[in-house]
Amino acid sequence: MKKTPLNVFIVPTGVGASIGGYAGDASGAARMFSKIGKLIVNPNVVNAAVFSGIDENMLYTEGYIIDEFFKGNITLRESKNNKIGIIFDKSIPEYVLNVHINTINAVKTVYGIDIFDYEITKEPVGVEFFVNENGISSGIIKNADTLIKAGNNLKNKGAQALGIVCLFDNSDDEDYENADGVDPVGGVEGIISHIISREMKLPCAHAPAFSDINIPTRIVNPKAAAEYITPTFLPCILLGLNNAPQIVSCEDKQDSDYSIDDVNSLIVPFNSLGSIPVLQAAERGIRIFAVKENSTILDVDASSLGIDVIEVEEYKDILNIL
Repeated sequence: MKKTPLNVFIVPTGVGASIGGYAGDASGAARMFSKIGKLIVNPNVVNAAVFSGIDENMLYTEGYIIDEFFKGNITLRESKNNKIGIIFDKSIPEYVLNVHINTINAVKTVYGIDIFDYEITKEPVGVEFFVNENGISSGIIKNADTLIKAGNNLKNKGAQALGIVCLFDNSDDEDYENADGVDPVGGVEGIISHIISREMKLPCAHAPAFSDINIPTRIVNPKAAAEYITPTFLPCILLGLNNAPQIVSCEDKQDSDYSIDDVNSLIVPFNSLGSIPVLQAAERGIRIFAVKENSTILDVDASSLGIDVIEVEEYKDILNIL
């Protein structure tokens, strides 16, 4: 049986993408492509706090796993109604944890998602975030081992996907809320999910927790609005992980699994081309669409790398080619 065409839609995290750099604001563009075939998306594309732009044709896949997929080291197997375990940082205060437990129960009740257990880390994770000298969101995890141990416990209990919730210092970034800056927490969130997916070989995603659970009442930019109406960002990752593909070794690949050989095209912002997926796609002769309407603070375009890409003005222009 012929597979559905597979495209890959990536918006890097923490680099101020004008589309996808905020709260689910790349979802509309991604859904244009999921209508014509299967679409791998990184969580940054569709995550929007209590909302999600995910649909049934999207394969919600964390960045490290996407890198390994493009290197040809793994394949992806479609999966439905994954058993999800949640890792909570010990640092999270009880009143904030209670909000997240209520959130878990609400998501289970409304969507029927199988969130079977959660584990609190034995020690504080110790997350710090910052925007570095190049303007890129980044950070430090002081105790990754405690995350890994909690993840292993949940995996041994049968978890097929992992949500992670770590405590972050409160962030009040006016540039971000006005959709004119870099997501200050996005970079370190990517680091956390990379660590867990690398160690666990399971789909995973991170949602930050903040000790201040008051909801601001000022008007913010629509692109960031989803993150300013809720004290928890957990629902979006649970909706994504519910049907996230499982990671399968190339040796165990089945005919229905997706490998790098099935990729039809890679769609990325035009000046953030230095990633592993882009470089691997160029080496393998996979079409790369660089979208000019989506710019980032990076300055890595096709000419600086000496690779061939198809530059388009807008996302919708790609549809005519695909």
